[in-house]
Amino acid sequence: MPEYETRKDVPSKKKFFYPVIDPLHDYLLKYNREIKLPVQYSDLLRFQMSTPLLDKSGNDTLWQTVYYDQHEMNELFPSLVNIYVLMCADGDIQVADNLTIAQIDYCTFGNSKPFRIRVINRFNDNYDYIYVKIADASRIYGLELEHILSPNRITYLTDGNTLIEEHISGLPGDIFINQRLNTSKFNQIRICKEFVKFNERCFIRLLGDMRSYNYVVHITPDIEGNQYRMRAIDFDQQSYEGRRNFYLPHFFKENNKLVLLGIKHMDKSTMRQYQEEERSLINNRMRLVHYRLKDLLDVMKIQEISPKDKVQRLAGELSDYHKRDSFKKCQSMGELVQEQLNVFFEKRP
Repeated sequence: MPEYETRKDVPSKKKFFYPVIDPLHDYLLKYNREIKLPVQYSDLLRFQMSTPLLDKSGNDTLWQTVYYDQHEMNELFPSLVNIYVLMCADGDIQVADNLTIAQIDYCTFGNSKPFRIRVINRFNDNYDYIYVKIADASRIYGLELEHILSPNRITYLTDGNTLIEEHISGLPGDIFINQRLNTSKFNQIRICKEFVKFNERCFIRLLGDMRSYNYVVHITPDIEGNQYRMRAIDFDQQSYEGRRNFYLPHFFKENNKLVLLGIKHMDKSTMRQYQEEERSLINNRMRLVHYRLKDLLDVMKIQEISPKDKVQRLAGELSDYHKRDSFKKCQSMGELVQEQLNVFFEKRP
């Protein structure tokens, strides 16, 4: 049985956690990701009780709503509001006057066992979320690569072993596939185009496990139809697995309907066009953030973020795929990511 099997209710096997090493800490400080936070992940573990969180249909979401005693709430809630202000309002404490914490949920099945914090505006009941997680180095590398190489900007903060992430809005991929594919031919073609581009982004930077529940879809009404953007929301599997197919979303059965839609509306030359469009965009971003990307890869190359046998297996599979022996010389996942970028972009201006 493969080590990472398709999830039924929970993952069959969780990945290792990797610490934030000193060079990564220095990188986070340099690029304003590391800041002293008033709440640590461990503080949120002091809840007194929890109840299952159900969806609108009464199904278990695998999240637990947690409750704290009054003393803990008096300390935690204002500090969590301050973190939200740091993340979303550049630390302007005046905007916190109408904000409060409405709910805290805890997810026990995720690799990072996150807390989801609902921050609500008491004046109009509008709310937003932030997530508090254990700072896993491989996840941080995933967040940074997403911020640098994708069309999406990512807001997050770290403090030692604590990671704070923004909420990435969008329609969950599994719901999108089940409810939004029955649309006009024009929209279906645009969906296929975006899936090809998303597939390319994930493979080039080696972001794995993009099953339909690990990304969201933004839908933007346009003049004659909709525009679509797929965004990863789970970065735990950044450069971790040893199988090449794990980094190609079209190989997951959860995405089969998108693959079949692509077969219906695209040929090889059209797909190649969309791949080249995405590569061109990534190449442009790389030129703009050359020094930051180099700093990140320099740290990533020296840290172990995957077991050695997985690195060796992936190196062999990428070497066979690209017909490049240079992959077999790579000793870390960071080196493999850098070699991927070299292969895709070395001949471009």
